[in-house]
Amino acid sequence: MEIKAGLLLVAEPFMLDPNFKRSVVLICEHTEVGTTGFVLNKPLDVRIHELVADFPESSAMVYMGGPVAVDSVHYLHNVGDLLDNSVEVSPGVFWGGDFEKLKFLMENGVIKDNNIKFFVGYSGWTEGQLADELKEDSWLLDEMDSNYLFKIKPLVLWQSVLHNKGNTYTVIAQMPDSISLN
Repeated sequence: MEIKAGLLLVAEPFMLDPNFKRSVVLICEHTEVGTTGFVLNKPLDVRIHELVADFPESSAMVYMGGPVAVDSVHYLHNVGDLLDNSVEVSPGVFWGGDFEKLKFLMENGVIKDNNIKFFVGYSGWTEGQLADELKEDSWLLDEMDSNYLFKIKPLVLWQSVLHNKGNTYTVIAQMPDSISLN
């Protein structure tokens, strides 16, 4: 598989980097300059209205999107037809869009908490860096399914994606987080 927007990066089970250990990252942009994505399975114990002062109260999930620009907020959603300037990165999954309109639509109940996920920071790779990490077997590439973002609980997402790949990945998905527990 070649790197492109809309694919998942699935961390190999022995990755030690605490930013990406057992992570599932959705690639949202891949160009000759680099790659941008968001970690889908690192929830934070905070709500968006606690981070953005004038945001309507919401119980929508907020995640650590990655170690880059942790002073920024991004969002993935399934309501691209409602938010101008959003970008479809995978069937049924959109990135960004008009933030003021998002606040208005959430405040008025048009966009529900289960339609959107917010991310603090993002994951980024410079030109060639991600390709090198793939050659080193740090990541697996896989197809994105909108259910991974909107239906599966984040704390079991890594295992679910590997299980769905089948074969030996099903066994890897069952490995405990700590190798000493194996």
